[in-house]
Amino acid sequence: MRILLAALLLVFTGANASAQAPVVDLNSQSSTPTSTETVPQIQAPQDIEARLAILERKDGNRIEAQQRIQSQLDMLQSEVDDIRGTIELHNHQLEKILQRQRELYLELDNRFNALRAQTDVVQSNITASSESMGSETGEQTNELPADPTGGISDGQAYQMAVDLILKQRDYENAIPAFENFLTNYPASSFTDNAHYWLGQLLFNKQDWEGARTQFLQVVENFLDSTKRADALYKLGMLEKTESNNAQAKTYFEQVVAEYAGTTSARLAAQQLNSL
Repeated sequence: MRILLAALLLVFTGANASAQAPVVDLNSQSSTPTSTETVPQIQAPQDIEARLAILERKDGNRIEAQQRIQSQLDMLQSEVDDIRGTIELHNHQLEKILQRQRELYLELDNRFNALRAQTDVVQSNITASSESMGSETGEQTNELPADPTGGISDGQAYQMAVDLILKQRDYENAIPAFENFLTNYPASSFTDNAHYWLGQLLFNKQDWEGARTQFLQVVENFLDSTKRADALYKLGMLEKTESNNAQAKTYFEQVVAEYAGTTSARLAAQQLNSL
């Protein structure tokens, strides 16, 4: 390229020199040109080299500027790709959270439907029993009879207590209802569930010690209970609430180890990741 530029400069210079050559009178005794114009001098090679150097420097600066712009574009594209990847990751995590919530809602709905089906039967039995007692005493009353059990089975008493939570949302009266159930039916097959529900009610009231006592009853005395995994998880949440992270970690790890694949284990694993 440099050789081509030099050749073009020489041709251009030569053309100018030819166009400006002076007219000489051959009949004149003097060889002095008749034109008063000054004969231009052919540029020296050094001037050509200098001009070539300037052109090369400009061309080099242009290329360097293009390279910088391309580098900046590449950097911006890389940042855009990183942001897009982060957004996709967050969307995936959000979808997992939403899916987990849907699963929990479905599980709760199934449990509530099952309990409602049992509640109708229990309620009809309670109504019949109340009417019978009222006819014998000559008055209707909602007070508990002298017999602590009221002449009803442990299943009916348990369902009445559960109904206060799920159907009537009467959480205050649900607490003594479960306490009475545990007192009157200590050997019932519903005892572990009653301890768990009572612990949950006390947990919601921020009665940490009372809740801990009930959850530990399930964990230590009912090893085969279906509520044991949930009770362990609740103990971990209780310890985390009180900033006892080491003990909370122990409970969460126990849930994951003993009840792998369950809902409680998945929740415990999430809590472990957040500690």
